[in-house]
Amino acid sequence: MKSYLSASFLTALFVLAPSQAHEVYSGGKTTTKKEGANAFSLPATNLPMTKRLDFSVGNSFFRNPWVPAPASTDARDGLGPLFNTNGCQNCHIKDGRGHAKELGDENAVSMLVRLSIPAETPEQKQAFIRDGVIPEPTYGGQLQDFAIQGVQPEGQINISYSDVPVTFNDGTVITLRKPLLTIDKLAFGDMHPATQFSARVAPPMIGLGLLESIPEATILEFARQQKEENNGVSGKPNRVLDVQTDEMALGRFGWKAGQPNLMQQNAAAFNGDLGLTSNLFPNENCTSAQSTCKDFPNGGSPEVSDNILDFVEFYSQHLAVPIRRNVEDPQVVKGKTLFKESGCQSCHQAEFRTAKREGLPALSEQLISPYTDMLLHDMGEGLADNRPEYLANGREWRTTPLWGLGYTKEVNGHTFLLHDGRARNVMEAVLWHGGEAEHAKQNVLAFNEQERQALLAFLDSL
Repeated sequence: MKSYLSASFLTALFVLAPSQAHEVYSGGKTTTKKEGANAFSLPATNLPMTKRLDFSVGNSFFRNPWVPAPASTDARDGLGPLFNTNGCQNCHIKDGRGHAKELGDENAVSMLVRLSIPAETPEQKQAFIRDGVIPEPTYGGQLQDFAIQGVQPEGQINISYSDVPVTFNDGTVITLRKPLLTIDKLAFGDMHPATQFSARVAPPMIGLGLLESIPEATILEFARQQKEENNGVSGKPNRVLDVQTDEMALGRFGWKAGQPNLMQQNAAAFNGDLGLTSNLFPNENCTSAQSTCKDFPNGGSPEVSDNILDFVEFYSQHLAVPIRRNVEDPQVVKGKTLFKESGCQSCHQAEFRTAKREGLPALSEQLISPYTDMLLHDMGEGLADNRPEYLANGREWRTTPLWGLGYTKEVNGHTFLLHDGRARNVMEAVLWHGGEAEHAKQNVLAFNEQERQALLAFLDSL
């Protein structure tokens, strides 16, 4: 059996069952029927064969490791000298979800820690408006806990947990775990005393090109509607710097919607995570307090060429969303109703239509169900990292798309969720919701066991 549906066969299914197409094919005609460990790694089903070579080339630069310079593989050299990983796939494991550092892990391979300080001086406040954060003076915008041979990593990330019990109305108790982040073995001295920390795990890669293709007007309309309804849910868009145009743009990607498009998201990750320069981010990720970058050879200028960035962008745009399962199961149908009635769908919006995009026909004019509104929401003190990013304050996060949620276990071998991986399963993630989602959480806490299982069945079907 083929691992994906042909475009013509998928089109036929849409014609035969239009009422079910929107429910089943979350990514529209890009949706793949692939299941199992590689469910997140397939190209968009409607991607022409002539373009699949571009997808494969992009995949190779995303998947294969980069090496220190100088090297015979000069297309992939220049790693570090300080970095978090030597390949994108190490964090986005099988194009899926990362996890927090667990007991016994030597390094936080698929998790990183963002660093910044408050904007206090007039110069810092002006810089914050433009750049969204003020990097920690010595260690920069994120901690690099790996380094090439002969270089000491910036520091070591440690995570411990304390118990937070939550009780349902029927007396059932679920114990959440609250993370405590510490950093030791600092290689370049103490950090600024007001340093703000935010642990982040890598999100899944599926459907990103579709999210990029949602018209800005659609996202802004959701914000307008939520404000008008005045029911306690009021999302807002982030506005961030587009380094290519040097203008502010709608933020779409990252846990706080801190990047405007996939090209910039990818280039920023190459720079911050792998220590690689590009024309978008031409400076090494060492600060002026660190001589490390000057002491070791680089991989050329830039280390990641525009051509490579183009291939990786195409790859990240066209990773397919897997098909939903068990849509007609009575328990799933009941769970969907409970999801909506509890208020979850106020933020996790089910339906969008993508714009027509020049040169990207596979992504154009698709009816999709990502279950996000792409807006920032106050999620309460429990999830707060107290670290602002452009217009996002320390309690606000972009609504996470839920499509593919039920595949997490088979793709990544775990079910850790939320920005720092603290939730060990879907219900724990739900119970961490607060702020604008507090009312919805209280509705879930009133569910009996059968209703809770129905809600989880629906979420597992996505």
